[in-house]
Amino acid sequence: MTQYTIPNVVERTPQGERAYDVYSRLLAERIVFLGTEIDDGVANVVIAQLLHLESANPEREIAVYLNSPGGSVTSLMAIYDTMTFVQSPISTFCVGQAASTAAVLLAGGDPGRRFVLEHARVLLGQPASGGTQGTVSDLSLRAKEMLRIRSQIEEVLAAHTGHSVERLRADMDRDKVFTAHEAVAYGLADRVLERRLAAAA
Repeated sequence: MTQYTIPNVVERTPQGERAYDVYSRLLAERIVFLGTEIDDGVANVVIAQLLHLESANPEREIAVYLNSPGGSVTSLMAIYDTMTFVQSPISTFCVGQAASTAAVLLAGGDPGRRFVLEHARVLLGQPASGGTQGTVSDLSLRAKEMLRIRSQIEEVLAAHTGHSVERLRADMDRDKVFTAHEAVAYGLADRVLERRLAAAA
């Protein structure tokens, strides 16, 4: 795993200077940034942020920025379900890439609030299979579960893109990469952004 330093932001207030890590500062602006592979730990942090922001003001928009190669399907669905569960409007922004499971989160933003930056890419593909070791009965159960998960993802994407499950199944049989404009045309996002919208978070 790449090691990097998380920068701090210093604010001057009448009471003196106060330092925040940059992610906390973004959270104060109702911005959730998901910039890693999606696993249970990442999902728990994102879910906690979404619930906190909804509790603080359920009517104000939450902006979710994505630059992720994807990851665990169960972690993805936990985040996705929370995005649909909270009352706050959810906007999604793809910066860099939204690949595999992260593409589902991009598509899962509220209608009209799903954005892709100009040089970002979106990738659809089959969920990872996990592993191929175990008894025959274990492998059979695992195969059935993978089919169930794949069907679940196809149904979610069908609801957000307007495509049939059959088309999504065919398109996701191999990795399918979209440019920003292609992602909009396909229905994974609503608009390509070059500059921040005045009303967007």
